[in-house]
Amino acid sequence: MKLTRQGKVKDVYEVDAHTLEFVFSDKISVFDKTIPSLIPHKGETLCRSSAFWFQVARSCGIKTHFREFIPPNRMRVEKVQVLEHSKIKKKMTNYLIPLEVICRHYVAGSLWDRIQSGAVKSAKLGFKPAKEIKYGDKLPEPFLEFTTKLEKYDRLLTKSEAMKLAALTNDEYRSICDAVLTIDDKIEEEVEKRDLIHVDGKKEYAFDEDRELMIVDTFGTADEDRWWDWADYSKGQFIELSKENVRQYYRQQGYYDRLSEARKMNKPEPKIPALPESRIKEISELYIEMLERITGESYR
Repeated sequence: MKLTRQGKVKDVYEVDAHTLEFVFSDKISVFDKTIPSLIPHKGETLCRSSAFWFQVARSCGIKTHFREFIPPNRMRVEKVQVLEHSKIKKKMTNYLIPLEVICRHYVAGSLWDRIQSGAVKSAKLGFKPAKEIKYGDKLPEPFLEFTTKLEKYDRLLTKSEAMKLAALTNDEYRSICDAVLTIDDKIEEEVEKRDLIHVDGKKEYAFDEDRELMIVDTFGTADEDRWWDWADYSKGQFIELSKENVRQYYRQQGYYDRLSEARKMNKPEPKIPALPESRIKEISELYIEMLERITGESYR
């Protein structure tokens, strides 16, 4: 096999003209920075979680690029072209749609930041205009947002910007939204059996050789999605059961503020420090726990 790309989380190999193999590593990244620490068992838990959801998506009649899970941390998928935005034209086939779709079900993360700044109003989220929004509020309806992919930093897009960037028709845009909502309904139905709340998550899509939509990459894992525990939530506690837990650590250490300032001033970015050994052990245990709670499968 030929190595075609080394990513922050997984390496991609070309098996043949139509097949890729993902190898999920124990690397971890936050804020677009790879942390110089490995998290034992992380790659296996992400691969297994993602394989589980691909099979769930198929059961909903949603096409995927998933072909085969190879234990413990490999997955074979259908190959699609990765093209620059400028080369994508309408009616083209077999390409990665250069968008990430975020579906939010609760007020958290960057959405909360934008609410506090006034950039997002309550009415846009389906609340009554006079509603005082609080962190952790359940949204009246799922809130979908599109961001760029294949750019250095993700940026939010309007519907028209997303359609233009990815050469989508109105029907194709709507089909993506419908597919996301269908999958998230299944995710909620599955994980609530284990007292887990699916807060938000991202998904990616591609067109196959017949320009049929299919979900690709990975989703529904402790990396791509945010999860809370029902018991903690009922007490007003929002304990992050995902990679967000690691982001919070670096925020608490002041690293994120230093990084943000450097990026804002266009200065050299500070190196991200390694995680302490005690924290590595905690995060490894968290990923194993989340595999079991997300899928209902035993790690061993």
